[in-house]
Amino acid sequence: MNPGTECFLKVQLVWIGISLVISLVLSVLLPFPLSLIAIIGVMIGLIYYQRRKMLRNVGKYGSYMGFLGAKGSSGAVNFYCITCTTKHREASCPKCGSKMKRADF
Repeated sequence: MNPGTECFLKVQLVWIGISLVISLVLSVLLPFPLSLIAIIGVMIGLIYYQRRKMLRNVGKYGSYMGFLGAKGSSGAVNFYCITCTTKHREASCPKCGSKMKRADF
């Protein structure tokens, strides 16, 4: 098995164990309706924490445009005019005035 995959599976098993233990403790300590609400809240909190941690590790936390700019661009979108194939960043083509364009990320 790939070492990266093995590490990923270990981390996932640890998080499953943590969520299972928290769920069991909450279900024992709180009565039924409150325990269900608390468990759902804790699960949403854990999912949010894991997502935030993953995005921080990738280096793109808080910037979804970073995923689109995979070529190393700074998030700027370039447009190409469909009529005359001029590269620009305006709403309409500066060369021919056409508003028909395609985006290049």
